[in-house]
Amino acid sequence: MGNGVTARSLSEVTVNGLITVGYDGTPGSAAAARWASREAGLRGLRVELLLAWPWTAPHLLGTPDAVAESRRWLARQEAGLRARSPGVDVTAVHRSGPARDVLLAAAERSVVLALGSRGLGALHGYFVGAVGRDVLGRAACPVVLVRADEEASRPAREVVLGLDLDHCCDAALRFAFEAAALRAAPLRVVHAWRPPRGSGLVPAVTASLVRVAAAEAVQRFTGTLDPWREEYPGVEVVPSLLRGGAAGTLVEAADRPDRLVVGRRTRGTLPGPLLGPVTQAAVHHVRGPLAVVPCD
Repeated sequence: MGNGVTARSLSEVTVNGLITVGYDGTPGSAAAARWASREAGLRGLRVELLLAWPWTAPHLLGTPDAVAESRRWLARQEAGLRARSPGVDVTAVHRSGPARDVLLAAAERSVVLALGSRGLGALHGYFVGAVGRDVLGRAACPVVLVRADEEASRPAREVVLGLDLDHCCDAALRFAFEAAALRAAPLRVVHAWRPPRGSGLVPAVTASLVRVAAAEAVQRFTGTLDPWREEYPGVEVVPSLLRGGAAGTLVEAADRPDRLVVGRRTRGTLPGPLLGPVTQAAVHHVRGPLAVVPCD
């Protein structure tokens, strides 16, 4: 589409494509595994439960022959998920090494990496530790955060995409359109805009500048979405061009969707994970599954 990466369609991935779940037996990782099995069923992908030793269920660490016990425990989790997910190819892998390194390596060979998290109570968001933040900011594939209280089975509501017209991300657009198409769910595309700074104190001049800025935003918004509407004619697109700050506007607009999709820069001048303020706000405040998609 010409705005960022040349995105590979997830539907182009063969049946050997993989959804990896960072698994440690916590309620969040169990919810991520359930989410991954549903997603794999929709896309014709495989699921792999990935346990990074010694990052595992704490109750196993002090047991005699803890490695062997953790392998047996993981095999039981694999069997349980396979029994609950008929038709989905489920495997489990036990790898030695720091969780961050193991998960980042897995992202290199995965279509999607699913991670679990516990909610933040009244804030409705996710608790993401240092490992999770690093993986979110560096993974080569989309990372989906799943809350521990995510419902195992519920009807599709809608998919929401946070769109930045100044830094359009083809990978995030495709991810969101495909998610909506697979679920026969509407796709709400949210873009926040602000009037130009320095509009002046004369009300008539200010109103005129705001009208011009709004018209330009509508034109750019429509022009960005039109090619994707043509490629996915079966997806109902609900444009939401809202005035306000990007982070607050998106969080307010995304009231527990089937999935919220945001893009993440993969290149920048500063070292460290590239999680911008919009993505960080989504991590801390949204309630449904959150997909963070890497973009150039």
